Amino acid sequence: MEEIWKCLMDDEVGKIGVWGMGGVGKTSIVKLINNQLLQEREKFDIVIWITVSKEMSIAKLQKDMASKIGVSFCGDEDEITRAGMLFEALSRKRRSVIILDDLWQEVPLDKVGIPEPSSGSKLVLTTRSFDVCRKMSCRAIKVKPLVEEESWKLFSEKVGLGILNIPEVEPIAKKIVERCEGLPLGVITVASCMKDIDDLYEWRNALKELSDRKKSVNGLEEEVFQQLRFSYDRLKDPKLQHCFLSCALYPEDWEIEERELVRFWIAEGLVEEMDSRLAEFDRGRAIMNRLLNNCLLEDFSKWGNRRRVKMHDLVRDMALHITSEKPRFFVKAGMGLREPPNVQEWSEDLEKVSLMRNRELEVFYPLEMSPPRCPMLTTLLLSGSGIQSIPEGFFSHMDGLKVLDLSENSIESLPNSISNLKNLTALLLAGCSRLKDVPSLSNLRALKELDLRGTAIKDVPNGIFPRPSCLQELNVGRAFISGKEVGELKKLETFEGAFYDSHNFNVYVQAFHGREEPRQYFIVVGKRGMETEGSASKTIVLRKGSVYPNQFMLPRHIEKLKGSASKTIVLRRVSAYPNQFMLPRHIEKLVVCHNGTKSHEKKYLIFSRFFCDSSFESHEEKYLIFSRFFLTSLGNFSSLKILEISCLYNTKRLFSPNCVPPNLEQLEVSNCKQLEEIIASEERGRVTMEFCLPRLKKMKLRSLPQLKSICSVDAVMICESLERISVMSCLRLKRMFSPNCVAPNLEQLEVSNCHQLEEIIASEERGRVTMEFCLPRLKKMKLRSLPELKSICSVDAVMICESLERLSVMSCWKLKRLFSPNCVPSNLEQLEVSNCHQLEEIIASEERGRVTMEFCLPRLKKMTLRDLPELKSICSVDAKMICESLERLEVKNCPKLKRMPFKVPQVGPSLPLKVAIRPMRNDLGWADPDFKSFLIPII
Repeated sequence: MEEIWKCLMDDEVGKIGVWGMGGVGKTSIVKLINNQLLQEREKFDIVIWITVSKEMSIAKLQKDMASKIGVSFCGDEDEITRAGMLFEALSRKRRSVIILDDLWQEVPLDKVGIPEPSSGSKLVLTTRSFDVCRKMSCRAIKVKPLVEEESWKLFSEKVGLGILNIPEVEPIAKKIVERCEGLPLGVITVASCMKDIDDLYEWRNALKELSDRKKSVNGLEEEVFQQLRFSYDRLKDPKLQHCFLSCALYPEDWEIEERELVRFWIAEGLVEEMDSRLAEFDRGRAIMNRLLNNCLLEDFSKWGNRRRVKMHDLVRDMALHITSEKPRFFVKAGMGLREPPNVQEWSEDLEKVSLMRNRELEVFYPLEMSPPRCPMLTTLLLSGSGIQSIPEGFFSHMDGLKVLDLSENSIESLPNSISNLKNLTALLLAGCSRLKDVPSLSNLRALKELDLRGTAIKDVPNGIFPRPSCLQELNVGRAFISGKEVGELKKLETFEGAFYDSHNFNVYVQAFHGREEPRQYFIVVGKRGMETEGSASKTIVLRKGSVYPNQFMLPRHIEKLKGSASKTIVLRRVSAYPNQFMLPRHIEKLVVCHNGTKSHEKKYLIFSRFFCDSSFESHEEKYLIFSRFFLTSLGNFSSLKILEISCLYNTKRLFSPNCVPPNLEQLEVSNCKQLEEIIASEERGRVTMEFCLPRLKKMKLRSLPQLKSICSVDAVMICESLERISVMSCLRLKRMFSPNCVAPNLEQLEVSNCHQLEEIIASEERGRVTMEFCLPRLKKMKLRSLPELKSICSVDAVMICESLERLSVMSCWKLKRLFSPNCVPSNLEQLEVSNCHQLEEIIASEERGRVTMEFCLPRLKKMTLRDLPELKSICSVDAKMICESLERLEVKNCPKLKRMPFKVPQVGPSLPLKVAIRPMRNDLGWADPDFKSFLIPII
């Protein structure tokens, strides 16, 4: 690793070739280099990692490179055009490192569009072949196997020192490590198999098994193959071994989504049948963990909670070698096939076939040939292969087929021979955008999963499913389906689809009375939009025109009516009327948007002081929450976490004083034209009130032209958890906070287009002594288009923002000073001030007689001052500023600014300072003339 790093830092070395046998750790070492480069950006601006693999193609390499550097191809460019586009983009990135992992042959850089390394750019590649390094003119660095001590240390770390303390185990373990020949992949996989095993006899048996392994198999690196096969054999359970082997059906270096793989195992019957689909998924994930713990799969999780796994190329080669005999697999996945495989390859003993991800295949089996005879075939994976048609009788002799994946192909219809696949458990057609219908599935009594997402099917025919049906997962996407059809699926656990109207929806709901409803659902009633499932498990979307008075029934355990939390109701553009909806007791999110006409809205409170009876069965209208929609008691709002209100025309107040949801975490209110207060003012004579929102983290107020206050003037609003506030286009709002309502944990504050706002923190009554407003965690503040803003806080106040890193102030025309002398944030990194017509000082002058002051801003990197016609000083006349990290200074159209207060720090600036002063001025004075020597003009 040190040698590679030294070459990267050497300007004389442009290409570095890291080579060595498979499993020796080339990729792992270069990954460490990659991570270190990403952390240390002084020498290189961009690091690009591309995994090439054995089945390399120029087109794929160009596509991967384009995605990494932000180049978009239209799709109709030829190879030369794409190379030119990439060359132009990469040439602009002068200080770059391109890492090409797992090369098997020489890559013609010019054909791909990669410039020859020069001027500080580097190319790093990993390969098993020294010849590849030589042909590409690389400085070759060989990765050698581990020495004995290194192998033993790695093995001990993986197997656990406690096991090795058992008498007589250590000498056996050391002999096992010797058999690993210093290959890290072998050491890790073998150690993982023996982890937590304390039986001496098992250790002896393991050594014997490893010693008996044959030394060479089909040209694979003999040393590592025997170790990988050892790990596979020690799985012992044939179903577990089949689960592992099935991972080889995916293309080389493919990142496989865990859910997709477990779903495949379940459909294949490799996961034992249990009471529910959820229990089977849990068992499948346990199998996944077993394979990961044995290091037969690698965890490549990059997508939040969605785990992805990957096979090391040597592990995949070993799996494919096993499946060349029994069980018999035929795998040509992701190999760029354009012609169909030889007909003779469809042999009778085939159990699994994968031709997935050959996007230009189009025809996977000659139409003129008789159908293949594959009675043992259980899995056929053809997704993403550009297939346009399937021979009519193709499935006639595949009686054992369980899994058929035709997703993301261009087929317009399916052959009728599919209707006779009596053992089929999963039919996957998602993304077949031209598919307009499917044949009858009434004979497919074993079918458990059907996926029609993204097809051109508009209506699912009645009677299409078998009776009785085993269907557990049904996804018809945007297609309409009969409520009766879905209601008759007794074993359904997951459903996504659309009902044409409320009648079909009600039929569906009634069908589940007295029996278990689906564990997950995403249902659209009415015309389907672009909604996606998101993260909620039980979701209903009511589209415009689909709902009528007193017609709608909701499932007992509904969690969501369109939204993103786990228990959510969203009402968006539906024709709803009084007494129609009741809020579930444990609702977590409520979204109300543009419901009905202006004349039907309640004019004062959405959340009134009293609520209806707590029983959901009661329909007696008392004091309603937004009475056109909900019957809910106040007690039910203890679970409400997210509230979004928008497009309500006549509503004037959101909460009455004693009806603020106590556990609210997010509040968003927008486009409510008459809203005046978030929390209504109490009757006159009332003493100062406290409104406690202890869990509120985020508040966003947008386009509320009549909003005058968040809460009444004499109220105290306690928001100890508040982290982000955004206020936009609230034209009558005059103040953000009263002095005693500041949130101590605020991190971001953004206020814009509030034309009457005068203060961020309101002035206290006259005669008040100097106050301190502490915002210790505030990091980012943005103030824009606030023409009446006179101060951030009152003149005699001190605002302490010791964590403030970024401050942007734009178009605040009446603002005269930005900071008082004792309020300068020491951690400020970026300061931008522009278009403030009356601003005279950035840091206000101190009272007369004060001695010369120095303001230290050690982390300030960028200062921008633009269009400030009255700016006379950055700080007082006799003051100086020390900004040792300053990298860029821009001063534009500040005609009255006469002096630059910057002083050279004792150690000097860390970098030359880029400066732009426009128009250029010779009369500008400098507090420290030496400071000018560090300046570089910006052209």
